[in-house]
Amino acid sequence: MAHDFNRRDALRIGAASAALPLLTFTTASAATEGSAPVGSAAARAVPPLRTFPLSDVTLGRGLFTEKRARMLNFARGYDEDRLLLAFRANADLPTHDAVAPDGWENLDGQGNGNLRGHFAGHFMTMLSQAHASTGEAVFEHKLRNMVAALYECRQALNREPSIRGGEGPLTRAVEVRRGSYLYFDVPPEAVDGLRAMTFAAWIRPAAADEWGRIFDFGNDTETNMFLTPRDSEGMPRFSITRSGGGNEERIVGSEPLPVGQWSHVAVTLAEGGGALYVNGRRTGDNPRLSLTPAELGTLAHCWIGRSHYDDPVQSGGYADINLWSSVLSPDQLGELQRTEAAATTVGPGDRFSYPCRERSGTVLHDRSGGHRHATYTRTWGKPSHPGFLAAYPETQFIRLESLTSSSYPVVWAPYYTAHKILQGLLDAYETTGDGRALDLASGMCDWMYSRLSELADADLQRMWSLFSSGEYGGIVEAILRTHDHTREPRHLRLAECFNLDSFIDACAQNRDVLDGKHANQHIPILTGLVLLYERTGEQRYKQAAHNFWRMVVPPRMFGIGGTGEGEFFHRRGRVAELLGPETAETCCAHNMLKLTRSLFRWETDPGYAEYHERVLFNQILGSKRDEDDAEKPLTTYFVGLHPGAVRDFTPKGGTTCCEGTGMENATKYQDSVYFAREDRNELYVNLYLPSTVHWRSKAVTIEQETTFPYQGRSRLRMSGAARFTLHLRVPDWSGAGFAVRINGRPRPIPSDSPGYVTFTREWETGDTVDVELPFLLSAEHSPDDPTVQTLMYGPLNLVARSASTEFLTLGFYATARLSGDLSRALSAVPGRPLHFRVGDVELAPFFEGTTEAYHAYFRRHEPRIVFDSVEAGVPNRRRPDGPTFLDELWAEAPFTDRGEFTNHVTRLARRWSREGIFTRAEQGRIVSAAGRARFEN
Repeated sequence: MAHDFNRRDALRIGAASAALPLLTFTTASAATEGSAPVGSAAARAVPPLRTFPLSDVTLGRGLFTEKRARMLNFARGYDEDRLLLAFRANADLPTHDAVAPDGWENLDGQGNGNLRGHFAGHFMTMLSQAHASTGEAVFEHKLRNMVAALYECRQALNREPSIRGGEGPLTRAVEVRRGSYLYFDVPPEAVDGLRAMTFAAWIRPAAADEWGRIFDFGNDTETNMFLTPRDSEGMPRFSITRSGGGNEERIVGSEPLPVGQWSHVAVTLAEGGGALYVNGRRTGDNPRLSLTPAELGTLAHCWIGRSHYDDPVQSGGYADINLWSSVLSPDQLGELQRTEAAATTVGPGDRFSYPCRERSGTVLHDRSGGHRHATYTRTWGKPSHPGFLAAYPETQFIRLESLTSSSYPVVWAPYYTAHKILQGLLDAYETTGDGRALDLASGMCDWMYSRLSELADADLQRMWSLFSSGEYGGIVEAILRTHDHTREPRHLRLAECFNLDSFIDACAQNRDVLDGKHANQHIPILTGLVLLYERTGEQRYKQAAHNFWRMVVPPRMFGIGGTGEGEFFHRRGRVAELLGPETAETCCAHNMLKLTRSLFRWETDPGYAEYHERVLFNQILGSKRDEDDAEKPLTTYFVGLHPGAVRDFTPKGGTTCCEGTGMENATKYQDSVYFAREDRNELYVNLYLPSTVHWRSKAVTIEQETTFPYQGRSRLRMSGAARFTLHLRVPDWSGAGFAVRINGRPRPIPSDSPGYVTFTREWETGDTVDVELPFLLSAEHSPDDPTVQTLMYGPLNLVARSASTEFLTLGFYATARLSGDLSRALSAVPGRPLHFRVGDVELAPFFEGTTEAYHAYFRRHEPRIVFDSVEAGVPNRRRPDGPTFLDELWAEAPFTDRGEFTNHVTRLARRWSREGIFTRAEQGRIVSAAGRARFEN
């Protein structure tokens, strides 16, 4: 059967859509006159269904626990100090010799490391979910460590930084921690008027950062002189200019400064020339220099370690930093290799001299006699509010407020990162009860409110409209969860600061504006809106979420349930055209499931459960590699759906957004198996997987025993006595074979059952409910090319194992059953459950996390009209608009009996004959073949 999931699902979901009238809005913030105040008890809306906490749903042995076990092994073994490193460095706290993670969480990560901190939030959420699911103490211990460290970081960020002492090449030295954004601010008059100078210092670079600054004296990027230990070629360079970087006069060294080792660096400069020395040896000179500091005029800044550009802050060791108003000779520079300047014949620098013997405090003391002490300070100053917490400076948030175009190396989704940290803290609080976690979360909300509440609405709309830079993920969800604990009115007002009104109103008015939008930037907005609706009662929020979901499912959905290509939404109905290596971003699947779950609590539409099952059993399970790894969670970013695709389980160097959500996915598989409606004593079973639910309000435990999806059956066993209604989902893919037995007795299944079959009774300990769920094989065609199709075996996407980069050609209609089931074309592979062969092609379930090449889509080719292996002797011609005769015929399956099938073939063949596609003789042969087909199962 060419099973048209899109059409059938849209029809079924459309019934639920009719229950929500289309709302109209005059302005983005229009409020109903006389409506209840935001957040008041009267405004709150309570969804009919509730979910169960992870601690009340236990996974049984099977596919899901096997996948989860690998992630739990990673969680147990990974050193959380590695993820705390960036936070501690930002707060200038000891990093305990932790090794920085690879990828985005690294100080050198993509986009200048501007997303670091997000992975720590994901990790806390994973630990919380792991503890809720297993009760293992190790996960709580790690959580408490992380909360304590983050609390210490916030305290340190609100204190003045203190100089750290260390061992130097001669005596003492000072150390600047990498990632701390600390530098020394020297009184600028130290440089004013110099026509000759010598700068000399001991330097030990902590990293091979390009364009860090040993010093940068000047006003801005137009007027300055600087010394960098490593230019773009890896060489030390002195530059001076008064008309920008394009007109620099330079002295470039001939050998790089070694990382982690002390080097003595000196620059001499006078009218007519200058030289660069490393360890007493001249490594570069320029006899044609025309500029001296005097030509630069009165300078605004005299910085040691900081750049006038957005270059890395110099980190590592400093010792014996001096500036003289004369040119030292090579012999005098040689003395500096053996002893501090103050003990040489030339004496300390007369403009400034910092021996760097301090062990604490905020000042490098000047020993020149000029009292030009250098202040130790952050490039970004102090947090604007004591609640600020991040793994990088607050400048990311400050710059966003005036940013007019996206640039992720400058500003990369700071509120997205804040969301992950905030969510992780809330999860940690709810898991451990550690009040510091809630204090940190509340403080973050207070800090965000202090910034955003002062901005004009136009500024907020501009910020949230920026691709990538303005992405804020699910921060509204996390803020509202914080509000649930604090009940602070400002926290609820903060949540509405993130309203992207143009997008919300378009969705609420059912205007599809998704084409070209960044998918994962927008999906979480809608999940937040459902929760805002629950707190405020504002209908446009729920209407927007309801309509948005239908703009994605099914119009922008791939067979595995995922959406998006290259991180973006595209026009409705584009599937075959988009198949490539960057389809179905895993974060999108994660967030679509969260939205689906939220909407199901309100609308109880089985279409949501169908979609949730499809995404969970295919993309989510298949996003986790079936191997252990101590360094990485091994989850996908994009899922390639092109011919010969190979899944990448170590994307982009590690610690990406999708690896973060991947950690969460693998520790909450059971979050949407069961739902309860307490006021009516109802329990919904949405998914068939081995699990046990503890329905505490009923004092009932229900254990689901099954090997699903390896076998299409499940048994529910009751413990405890209570009267309630049990809703068992009737999957759309199970067809007429769905059956239920209670205590061994078959129960009738109404033919018009709206996605669920319902049983109300007094349940007792020992009662059993057996559910038969036969798997049918169906092929779903792409809306933009009906010949490009994907295979669904029950809820499972089957992929063809092949390294070919061309579409494979497969046919199935010749052995199709009256039900539309195509599975007679399959032959099972012995010893490999859910593996089949079609001809010489092996099919396997998508959920297997392997690195074997596969085809998720194939080219459907049915050249002849055949019914149950009875040849009609007629080509299977195609309409001008796409579908073939057999496509159109089997789209109407299931057929109740041979008579209905033959009648339908007769009517369809007659119509195609009238349209000139078949001859009268061909029409007769088609009808005759249909009559001879036996369709014996």
